[in-house]
Amino acid sequence: MAAPTSRSALRRTALILALVVGGVPAVAQESANQSANQSANQIASNQTVSEVVLIPNRVIYPGETVELGALKQVTLLPGKHKPDAMATRAEELQGKVAKRTLLPGRYIPTAAIRDAWLVEQGAAVQIYFTAGGLTISASGVTLQPGAAGDLVKVRNLDSGKIISGTVMADGTIKVSAT
Repeated sequence: MAAPTSRSALRRTALILALVVGGVPAVAQESANQSANQSANQIASNQTVSEVVLIPNRVIYPGETVELGALKQVTLLPGKHKPDAMATRAEELQGKVAKRTLLPGRYIPTAAIRDAWLVEQGAAVQIYFTAGGLTISASGVTLQPGAAGDLVKVRNLDSGKIISGTVMADGTIKVSAT
């Protein structure tokens, strides 16, 4: 069995040889091989720029908020591009909620994430109807959860009627005439 220092030197040599021959690693090396990464990055900087994407580094379960700590940054092979309909940038993922299980090392489909709910089902909300200078407000209870901009059903507490309205950024519901 080889000593740990000779293994590290062997890995570093193999990486440099692979880079010189033209093969670039598909993903960024982990922090254990940072010194090898620095020399590899210097060599790789002379080649074409690769696309950098974010993927989960652990299982993210449905209903869990996606945090940057649960993601790792990887570099794609030169010439390779991420598939369409995949969320791979921090601004696309930060604060979103997983709709299904997200596995480590896999791309994150945009259909598998959603905005965090602004109003939960059963929450007491204010309902507003505005037409010109007239504004009518009422109290209601949401019948389904929703994020800002979502159309949700709300029960008017005074009349008992069920109406649909749009969730606003402040958590109120705006209804319009139909």
